[in-house]
Amino acid sequence: MTGASSVARTGTVRANGIEICYETIGDPADPALLLIMGHGTQLDAWEPGFCQEFVARGFFVVRFDNRDVGLSTKFDGSIPDLDAARRGDRAGAVYTLDDMADDAAGLLAALGIDRAHVLGASMGGMIAQTLAVRHPDRVRSLCSIMSTTGAAGVGGARPEVLAVIRSGAPRTRDEIVAAQVAMARALRGGGFPFDEARARDRAEHAYQRCHYPEGKLRQQAAILVAADRTPALRTLRLPAVVIHGADDPLVAVSGGEATAAAIPDARLVVVPGLGHEFPVGVQATVAEEFAATAQRARP
Repeated sequence: MTGASSVARTGTVRANGIEICYETIGDPADPALLLIMGHGTQLDAWEPGFCQEFVARGFFVVRFDNRDVGLSTKFDGSIPDLDAARRGDRAGAVYTLDDMADDAAGLLAALGIDRAHVLGASMGGMIAQTLAVRHPDRVRSLCSIMSTTGAAGVGGARPEVLAVIRSGAPRTRDEIVAAQVAMARALRGGGFPFDEARARDRAEHAYQRCHYPEGKLRQQAAILVAADRTPALRTLRLPAVVIHGADDPLVAVSGGEATAAAIPDARLVVVPGLGHEFPVGVQATVAEEFAATAQRARP
């Protein structure tokens, strides 16, 4: 790779009937790695230093805004029925995780990438799992992080975290940033230092780039109506690693354990002291575990 290989390139493509904002980092001649972020979170939550961990290991990184977040298409005016969604009624959702997985497949096709290694975090892990099931010809290897299968009884959140989530709707910029910092603090596992300045910088940047809370409700509905993926995950035949924090307060480690148990020959990596977070101290470990799994993929 040349020194220019780490330059980021940003664009927008039309795929699966929507506009998707994406960014690539690295050498296009290297194997592609698609990063899928979680609920209500924009592409730049994959921090530059984290992306460089993958580039340094020989991967061409593609990160993107899911629908209804960041600079991708918004479904303005479409109101989900969260009560119906909680009952599993698909009519309560404006779209589903299937649609979001098809977005990812469409993005790869629009970029001329036949197959990619896929890494997803939280809701992004659910989308990554669904992408591997629905488009197995597109996925070379799978890395599911701090996610779950959708099965009842696994991957639940602690009551104290739910209390923070439901603690009212901030309105001003300062209130919104403060709420995001408080949430970041609530999601940590305690095994890594909490960098409040970093959390605040991320929250301020996310607000400035695109503050759009309505999209989070529609994404939440998509999660709620999703079926248990366990039977479908058992059909996968690809290298897979499941990474989870032992102290994840939002998606309990049982979600990662269930995911690894469902995917044939998947490797489970449980990180002590890690919560629902990507502290700087764990990023190299994640990149190394991913790379070791990707190496087992067919050329």
